[in-house]
Amino acid sequence: MARVRNVANWCNLSTPLGLVVATLGRAHITRGRDGLWLAEGYRLKFPIAGAFALGSVLITGHHSWRELAERRPGLVEHEEHHTWQYAYSLGLLYLPIYTACMGWSWVRTGDRASANFFERAAGLERGGYEQRPLRRRFSRDG
Repeated sequence: MARVRNVANWCNLSTPLGLVVATLGRAHITRGRDGLWLAEGYRLKFPIAGAFALGSVLITGHHSWRELAERRPGLVEHEEHHTWQYAYSLGLLYLPIYTACMGWSWVRTGDRASANFFERAAGLERGGYEQRPLRRRFSRDG
């Protein structure tokens, strides 16, 4: 199944873009399990994230994915789930859809992840996010 994801993410151009972004960020790129690309030492300040996926490329500013995974168990699986989301969102369409979900989450909870469909599907806790409650105007109590 990983092969299907990787082929889809090559064809939808999200993996080539991920490799370009990682290269521009001067990250060291290696192959990981199941055909993923692992980029470490990313130096650009955007996006604001400890780790992120772009196609089948997992990118972090940390020195090593292994070190990061030891500190945050489940993070690699969380980011890998995002690689599948790129595949079924037709690649680069994921970016504006994810951004809209992030805005929706911010409006509803004051947090970019708590009500974001993509982050919830990938596992909030595995990604290092806390579940924030709905703002009062969106809750049943409010």
